[in-house]
Amino acid sequence: MKKLTLSVLLCFATHAVAEGLPDLGDISQSVLSPLQERQIGQQSMMQIRASRMFLDDPEVNDYLNQIGDRLVASSNEPALNFEFFAVDDESVNAFAIPGGFIGVNIGLLLTTQSESELASVLAHEIAHVTQHHYARLLSATQNDGLTSMAAIAVAILAARNSPQASQAAIMGAQARSVQKQLDFTRLHEQEADRIGLESLQKSSFNTHAMPEFLQRLQRATRLLEGNAPNYMRTHPITSERVADIENRVSKQPYRLIADSLDFQLIRTKLIAHQKSTADAISYFEHALTDKKFGNPVAQRYGLVLSLLRANDATRAQQEMDTLRAQAQGNALLDTLTGQVIAAQKNDQATLNYYKTAVLNHPQYRALIYDYAQLLIRTGQSALASHLLNDRISRYPADVTLYNLQAHAYQQLNKPLEQHQAQAYSYAWQGNIHAAIEQLELAKQAGGSFYQMSTIESDLRELRDMVDTRSKK
Repeated sequence: MKKLTLSVLLCFATHAVAEGLPDLGDISQSVLSPLQERQIGQQSMMQIRASRMFLDDPEVNDYLNQIGDRLVASSNEPALNFEFFAVDDESVNAFAIPGGFIGVNIGLLLTTQSESELASVLAHEIAHVTQHHYARLLSATQNDGLTSMAAIAVAILAARNSPQASQAAIMGAQARSVQKQLDFTRLHEQEADRIGLESLQKSSFNTHAMPEFLQRLQRATRLLEGNAPNYMRTHPITSERVADIENRVSKQPYRLIADSLDFQLIRTKLIAHQKSTADAISYFEHALTDKKFGNPVAQRYGLVLSLLRANDATRAQQEMDTLRAQAQGNALLDTLTGQVIAAQKNDQATLNYYKTAVLNHPQYRALIYDYAQLLIRTGQSALASHLLNDRISRYPADVTLYNLQAHAYQQLNKPLEQHQAQAYSYAWQGNIHAAIEQLELAKQAGGSFYQMSTIESDLRELRDMVDTRSKK
C-alpha cells in the first residue's frame, strides 16, 4: 500500500477544511488561488463519488476523459489537472466544479448528435475552469461573508441538476448569498464560448457544432413553453450569444468530422442503460432489422449488452461473433467480448482471453476490473494484487480498484493490507469515520515498523480532519 495515495487525499481535504476560506473582505485574497479551487473541487468530488448521481461506469467516464484531455491539451492552461465524469441524470446538463472537475449528465450525452457537439460543451466547461470564473464570481461578492467555500461547490452541483436541491443546499450551508454564485454572467458565457471555440478548433473538432447544438436547444426551449433544460437555465443562451458564435465560426471552413466508434458505442450503452432488458433487446433488434438509422456495429453492441443482461449467453455469443467480424481492435468491444466469454463459464478460456486483452489495453479500467475479479475468484489473488497496485498508481481516486484490492488481500490472508485498502476506499468517498475504523483494524493486525508508522500517521491526519469539522 502506497502512503502517497492517502497523503495526497489528505493534503487536499485537510487543507481545505483546516485553513478555511480566504478572507473575502481582504482585497489581496479576493480571488481564490488555483490550489484552493482544486481543494474545493476535491471535497465536492468525495461527496459526489459516494452519491447516487455519480455514474460508476469506467467506460463512460474514461471516454469523457479521453475527449476532455484532448481539449485540455489545446486549452490555454494545458497543465491543469481535469477530471470528467458522468452523472446518472436524464436531464440535458453539464457543469464545472472549481478545480477542474466537469460533470456531464447522460441526458446531454444522448442529446448531442455528434462527437463534435459533445466536445463543444466540454470545451465550454473547460474554459469556465481555465478562466477561473468561479473565483471571479466570488471576488465580486467579497463582502457577503460566506463561511464555507465547499458548501458553494456543493450548491453549484445541486443547482445544475435541481433548483429545489440547490435551495436546500444553500439553506443547509447557511450561506445567504450563494445563489449569486450559481449562474454565470453573460460576459462569462461569451468568454467561455470564445475560449472553448479556440480549443475546439485546435483539437480538430468541427467548430460549427457549437452553434448548431445551441440553436437546437433554443428551438427545443420554445417548444417546451418555458420548461427549459437545466443547461439553458445555468448557461443562458441568448440570440446575441448564438450570433456571436456563428459570426466567429463563419470565418472558419466547414469540416465534416466523422464520429469515433467510441462515441457511437458509449451512446448505445447509455440507451441500453435507460431501458428495461426486454425493451432494450426489442429496440436493438428492430434497429438492426430496419437498417434505416444508426450504426449497425453500435446497434449490435447494444443488443449483445442487453442479451447478457437477460442471461442469454448462447445468443449473446452468436451476436458477438457477428460483431467481431464487423469491427475489431476497440477496447469497448474487447471488454464486451471478455464478458461474453465469461458468460460461457469456462474459466481457463476466459483467463487466457483477459491476459491478452489487458496487454492490448493496459490502462483500460473496465478490463482491469473484470480481469481482477476473475483472478480473485479463481484463487490468483497475488497476481490480482500486483495488477491492481500498478493501476492504482495511475488512478489514485478509483474506489473500485481499492475495493478489489481489499478482496485480494483478504484472500491472501493479509489483514493489515486488506483494512488499509478499504480505508483508502472510504476516505476517497469522504467517509472519514469508516476510514478510521478500518485503519484501527489494520493497526490491530500488526505489521512492520514502516507499515505501523504509516497507519499512525494516516490516523492522526484523519482524526485532525474530524476534529476540525466538529469545530465548524
